[in-house]
Amino acid sequence: MRHRVAGYKLGRNTAQRNSLRRNLITDLFRRDRIQTTEAKAKSMRGAAEHLITVAKRSMAEGGNPVHARRLAARVITDPDVTKRLFDEVAPRFTERPGGYIRLRKLGPRQGDGAEMVVMELVERPEAKK
Repeated sequence: MRHRVAGYKLGRNTAQRNSLRRNLITDLFRRDRIQTTEAKAKSMRGAAEHLITVAKRSMAEGGNPVHARRLAARVITDPDVTKRLFDEVAPRFTERPGGYIRLRKLGPRQGDGAEMVVMELVERPEAKK
């Protein structure tokens, strides 16, 4: 029985999973879009959306921006990306109550058949033409 068993192990030990999650979240906020396997994307989606919510709350009346930036810095590995999250990404989602990340399926990967997805922020600035 699988009662109360949650999360994805991804074939890694705890330290490797945490490092993978931090790096994927950092890359997502750096580029607004990444390509990865479906299992990895699903395992980090909740944490990434929570960081956007933390950043949004810090902008609200009565929010504590210093505490929120410290919470985000625990996960995001690059200080410039943390700054970008609070200054550029979070303000885009002020009117959206949730669902900040979209997963689009690409099909199986050529080498091992793993399901690939594009993970992207829902409201992205227009691409330069």
